[in-house]
Amino acid sequence: MIDSRLSRDGDVTRRRRECDRCERRFTTYERVEEILPLVVKKDGRREAYDRVKVVTGLKKACEKRPVSIDTIEGTADRIEQFLQNRGEKEVSSSAIGEAVMHQLYDLDKVAYVRFASVYRSFQDLDAFMRELKELVNGRDVKEKEKTRQRPPKPRPKTLQRAT
Repeated sequence: MIDSRLSRDGDVTRRRRECDRCERRFTTYERVEEILPLVVKKDGRREAYDRVKVVTGLKKACEKRPVSIDTIEGTADRIEQFLQNRGEKEVSSSAIGEAVMHQLYDLDKVAYVRFASVYRSFQDLDAFMRELKELVNGRDVKEKEKTRQRPPKPRPKTLQRAT
């Protein structure tokens, strides 16, 4: 091992290594493996939680959007933390989908609509338009609240030249 560093959050260790035989260098990432609940699918099957599926869904929703891979990874981390904090041995796939939608709503509205359109399987245009209207109305309410609660802007300081 050449170098070892903790991530900002302290939950991932990045190690720089070198192969003794060929002297090629590579990086490994170590993460404490938390025990996550089993996922109960709509048809009743149970399977292990798969972070890759969550990250893949987030990537598809955020495709061609100004969302970095680090942000997507952080979002997946928050979803996992949410699942662990529930303290349940099993969680429905719909609870995971709703958690993803909640995170995307705050992250990027276009990504949220993309994910919702697939996740909720809108049967017709009217159902899709209702979701869009709710999104727009929710944004309008939040914008009004922000302007009322926004602190006054500080006055710019004048620059003085050093003599």
